Amino acid sequence: MAIMCCIQTLPNREMSVEEFKAWLRRFDRDHDGRTSREELKAALQSLHAWNAWWKARKGMKEADTNGNGHIDNKAKDEMDKLVKYAQQHLHMKIYEDYSW
Repeated sequence: MAIMCCIQTLPNREMSVEEFKAWLRRFDRDHDGRTSREELKAALQSLHAWNAWWKARKGMKEADTNGNGHIDNKAKDEMDKLVKYAQQHLHMKIYEDYSW
């Protein structure tokens, strides 16, 4: 996990869902295990994404199933929706890690 802080994640880089979660944790300012719209915006800005504020708003709207304004990183349904959003709208290549 210490290695993840040294890897720069670019939109066209392939990563596993776990790597995606670890990347998002880097932007969890209050360390509550949830991703707010501001934290998601900061993550998107780190990718030099155009209109990061709008993409963060749209991502939250799609992924925040319970409407509390946060994406719970441990809630599978919310994280799955955020991964799907990143794949479809941010063109990130995120795959399930099936190594057993």
